[in-house]
Amino acid sequence: MDRKNILNNREEFSLNRSVYKAMGYSDEDLQRPVIGIANAWSTLVPGHFNLRQVSDYVKQGIYRGGGTAVEFGTIGCCDALGQGHEGMHYILPSRELIAGSIEVMAQAHNLAGLVLLGSCDKIVPGMLMAAARLDIPCIHLPGGPMLGGEVTFHGRKSDMTAIDEGLGALRAGKISRETFEKLEEGYCSSCGSCSFYGTANTMCTLSEALGMALSGGAMTPAVHPDRLRLAQKTGEAICNLVINEITARNIITRDAVENAVRICLATSGSTNAVMHLSAIAYEAELDMNVLETFEAYNKETPVIARVYPACNADMNDLFLAGGVPRIQQNLLPLLHGQAMTVTGRPLSENLNAYVYRYEKNPDCITTLDAPFEKQGGLQIMRGNLAPMTAVTKPGAIDPSARRFTGTALCFDCEEDANRAILSGFIKEGTVIVIRYEGPKGGPGMREMYKSMKYLNGMGLAKTAALITDGRFSGTNNGCFVGHISPEAASGGPLAIVQDGDIIEIDCISGKLELKVSEEEIKQRLKTWVPKKPKFKKGYLSTYARMVSSAAEGAIIG
Repeated sequence: MDRKNILNNREEFSLNRSVYKAMGYSDEDLQRPVIGIANAWSTLVPGHFNLRQVSDYVKQGIYRGGGTAVEFGTIGCCDALGQGHEGMHYILPSRELIAGSIEVMAQAHNLAGLVLLGSCDKIVPGMLMAAARLDIPCIHLPGGPMLGGEVTFHGRKSDMTAIDEGLGALRAGKISRETFEKLEEGYCSSCGSCSFYGTANTMCTLSEALGMALSGGAMTPAVHPDRLRLAQKTGEAICNLVINEITARNIITRDAVENAVRICLATSGSTNAVMHLSAIAYEAELDMNVLETFEAYNKETPVIARVYPACNADMNDLFLAGGVPRIQQNLLPLLHGQAMTVTGRPLSENLNAYVYRYEKNPDCITTLDAPFEKQGGLQIMRGNLAPMTAVTKPGAIDPSARRFTGTALCFDCEEDANRAILSGFIKEGTVIVIRYEGPKGGPGMREMYKSMKYLNGMGLAKTAALITDGRFSGTNNGCFVGHISPEAASGGPLAIVQDGDIIEIDCISGKLELKVSEEEIKQRLKTWVPKKPKFKKGYLSTYARMVSSAAEGAIIG
């Protein structure tokens, strides 16, 4: 059935037209393709706070382009508001609900196309998963990053991460309570996704890299007038996609995912991107292993862009330096320039037509000839502690800590580890092991964000390490390894690590080893007893039963 003409004057769809007319739509409106706007706006999440206004401008663009706009909401959880309590169990699982809810709305109402409005960590991948699953014309528009904070912290404009680093510093006696309270009041200067290069901005960047967002869409600040102009252009662009029948899978191809992997490595993106790109590729039914792509490309993709946590620059600095288009232009010899995009044109044509409004800043974006790092900013890890895989981020680890050998101190949940860190119990040379925090065991694969920030604030980021089957925030720095698969709850070797064991972490070569004999590991695994599920009913109980490993994208297939 032709989705873009379903409501045209056919008698069998008289009821459908009548229902639209009850909301004020005219016959003229219903002669046009009906295009949905999936909007994650709320007054709960700062990253989405501006999306109601942005949506109004998208609607203008849709009408200009010859379509009729209809809008519906989808959930959008804030990782920051989920920190420190049971809520973090729900954050990653919300990705599947977002993808499913958008699929349901688009299919139930036979929409001709979709504009996806969302900015934050799990919302963007959930939306892109829905686009790939539906395979109808779709375009993504982020809401844009917030401005950097008004308070200076450790030589940089403050941001959300300054709060938890500040708490560690406060407990260690390194800052005053007055300074700490100033951070709380002044770290957010506007609405928008967080001002650092965490998972939210990484995924918005990768949406643009995939070709699913217009050039400049990822990094233009939330409060910049160009954000509204981008919204109008996005509305016009979706109409072009619908008219020309360019669907999501025409754009989310193997070449596009490989481009996104390159951009992620070249920008030291969030470790969570590995899992999210795997899930998007799965929904697009691509015959590729995203982890292996990261592994192969890491050796030949240098880091050419940096922002906090890799340096003191924030997202606004990266925007002024040229944003994603400048990064793509400088990396173009390594990209598939012929990859299709939401403009209906290939990437290379978009870059040739892009107009830069600001001067180059080689401190933020450099060239292939003078990279910040010779290898990519993410590393896939393997070893007897990660028989499938694990992930780390050398781009956010001090060079002195990229190879680390230490003594294990084990915790079976994040809360116990955090209490130990804040009480001063962690010493130099410790490898903190936090387990039973994977997709099934958590459930929900919580971020060990606070644990790493507390270590950083207490001055232990270079002298202690943390490994987990949970996740990390894209803002974490220090020696850490996450996404260890198989997870402890599935009987992975992480479950049998004991206090005092020696663990070797090599973020350069990608090795994660428990320095215990193979025979000893086998003996310990024989006596391992699975833990009982933490949730016996509700969504998390269902999620824990159905979710795959982190190495497979933590998908519900």
